[in-house]
Amino acid sequence: MGGGARYPYPKHVWTPSGGWWSRPSNWKSNTAITFMGILAVAYGVWTVSAEREVRHIKPDRPIPSMMWAKQFRDQEAKET
Repeated sequence: MGGGARYPYPKHVWTPSGGWWSRPSNWKSNTAITFMGILAVAYGVWTVSAEREVRHIKPDRPIPSMMWAKQFRDQEAKET
């Protein structure tokens, strides 16, 4: 199992993924840093999207984006 023995490979080839049979010792921290970066970018995109969301026709029933969209939060504050 495992696809066979390791074969000779060219040492002069550079690859961004680390090359053949790469097993970096710090893969856990690299994964955590990458995951945190992805979460930070997703949060930023979510925040900007929620601030800029505008509905020209009010929904006839509650929809999930009404909880975080600035347009509906402002209307709730005016009504109370």
